[in-house]
Amino acid sequence: MPTYDYRCEANGKVVETKHHMNEVVSTWGELCQRTGMAVGDTPADAPVKRLITGGQFIGSSSLGDADMPSCSTGACGAGGMCGLG
Repeated sequence: MPTYDYRCEANGKVVETKHHMNEVVSTWGELCQRTGMAVGDTPADAPVKRLITGGQFIGSSSLGDADMPSCSTGACGAGGMCGLG
């Protein structure tokens, strides 16, 4: 199963999770439920964006940079490759 990194604009956190390519994670609450994390002070409906990783395996511990690009379309394919660029 592919690994994806998501960034929450509301709290600046990057979280790594695995899911099928056809699944969509769009809120902090969904991401927390999927990973077993507590929602904390961040609203559960805060949007998250899947990060573009260029098809490489990148652990979330190396993605703390706020300038990391994210997929604004949500239409990324296998390996994080965006077909709409």
